[in-house]
Amino acid sequence: MECFIGSYDVIKNIRRFLAVGSFALLAACATSGPRELAVDLDPAQGASNNIGSLTRVVSANPNSPQAYNVRGSAFGQAGKNREAIADFTKAIQLNPRFYQAYANRALIHRQNGDSAKAIQDYTQALKINPQYDDAYIGRGNVYRFNGRTQQAFRDYERAIQLGTTNPRAYHSRGLMLQANNQHDLAIQDFSSAISLAPDAAEPYNGRGVSYIATNDRDNALSDINKALTLNNNYAEAWTNRGIIEEQQGDRKKAFKSYSRAVALNRNYQPAKDGVNRTRT
Repeated sequence: MECFIGSYDVIKNIRRFLAVGSFALLAACATSGPRELAVDLDPAQGASNNIGSLTRVVSANPNSPQAYNVRGSAFGQAGKNREAIADFTKAIQLNPRFYQAYANRALIHRQNGDSAKAIQDYTQALKINPQYDDAYIGRGNVYRFNGRTQQAFRDYERAIQLGTTNPRAYHSRGLMLQANNQHDLAIQDFSSAISLAPDAAEPYNGRGVSYIATNDRDNALSDINKALTLNNNYAEAWTNRGIIEEQQGDRKKAFKSYSRAVALNRNYQPAKDGVNRTRT
């Protein structure tokens, strides 16, 4: 999940925090599905009592596009996508140049599986504000998940050229570079993402994978262990640690790491394959 853009003029207590998705490109193994590093709202934003308070704000400010945008963000966080789209659409009707509302509605369209509408809304946001880095990142993610890799890469590049401080741009570009075996460049991007989001496990895991691919096992193990320190329930990272341990010839440790990954995600095939390879 990406970020919903709220209005701090209307609701002062909305905050953003890093949440983590997951991706592992495993050396000599199958890959997991890509899920990008994300920025999200406080989960309390979607609580029913908070939506109630935001509804009172809307009632008191029926012509405020910001009020609808903030409540739409809360609906989105609560998984009430129909209500979220209605609020973002109302915000746009009240202010047709409200590019943040277009980007928020795009995110809901993406969650609904409607990539065409998501791209349309992100593109409209960028027509209004060509400097809006988050919209480039959001649209890039839609492109990437639909196999339109060149367009995705261009969007991430543009966000970075604009000087974004959003770690998702570097993390997502790093994943694409990694998939193309450009590991030195990928390591640079993961390092940039880490500098912007030092408490997120995914960039450490991603960088560790590229270190594995370049046979730098010491740095790989250090990064994978850091990822697990930040998120001990990270199946892909446990699998990657198993790969390193297996490469080091320690099948017993590798089996334990793979087994831990399978316990966390029984459908994760690289971990299941690892268990079968190292079982004694």
